[in-house]
Amino acid sequence: MVSHWHILGAGAIGGLFAAALERLNGHTSLLTRGDTVSDTADPGRRTLNILSGDSTTTVDFPTSTASETGYISHLLITTKAYDVAAALAAVSHRLDEGSHILLMVNGMGILEILEKDYPHWRFYVGTTTEGAYRTSGNTIVHAGIGFTRIGRANTDSPPAWFEGWRTLPLPCHWDADITEVLWQKMVVNSAINPLTALAACPNGALLSRPDLSAQLKGLCDEIATISAAAGHHAIASELHDTVREVITGTANNRSSMLQDIEAARQTEVEYISGYLIAVARQRGVPAPLNEALLRSILKLSG
Repeated sequence: MVSHWHILGAGAIGGLFAAALERLNGHTSLLTRGDTVSDTADPGRRTLNILSGDSTTTVDFPTSTASETGYISHLLITTKAYDVAAALAAVSHRLDEGSHILLMVNGMGILEILEKDYPHWRFYVGTTTEGAYRTSGNTIVHAGIGFTRIGRANTDSPPAWFEGWRTLPLPCHWDADITEVLWQKMVVNSAINPLTALAACPNGALLSRPDLSAQLKGLCDEIATISAAAGHHAIASELHDTVREVITGTANNRSSMLQDIEAARQTEVEYISGYLIAVARQRGVPAPLNEALLRSILKLSG
């Protein structure tokens, strides 16, 4: 049976996966707030252009407003973390215990909130290293092939819908230990993003500038201690090397948090550094460096 996916948050990553799913089975809809101006002659459709290398693929989608009443069986959410709860509430009348809801957002903590609000719903989580950004209009540049991990806590085997995801041109893997994967991404982001946002520098400067390198070392020490206290011992022991590898591989990149600050947008720091600090407090571990960074970022983005 072909799964009909609705995409909530068709930005760069959401649009990239929407296009891949639509090309796979032709059963993908973009969710809108109802006030989006269509770029086609049909107001119920929308077009995205996916630029990969020298080739451009144009994909046409049906749209669906949040206020409609049609049932949503499969929902991919790729909004900013702070928008997830409100966005899901807006379409909650179209979902039930039989729906499959996949969260592919930055940071951690939002899943716990949703599971408390909707205790009988089926949530899955994912993280991707696909490189994509949106240009003006409806063009998404697929800047680099990555890898996507998807899973559900305490669930070894994937659901039936994941078989389709295995065949996407975007490599996907079902991960039975998805919490460990999400934790690693969150702590790497908590080490890199706030520092680059405050210093207004690309990732590579964290290694090339002695002042930032010293701050990074102290921050990684603190994050490693918190990770170990939370039971993520392997991540803690390898954190310094992991962060250095990520910085080296993304030296010219400007973190999403820096881009948000530069564009005067709200950041996701509360779901990255904020979540890490909350765990530290639960475990009785001091986190003064992370707390200082959180306050600084909130002040800048406030």
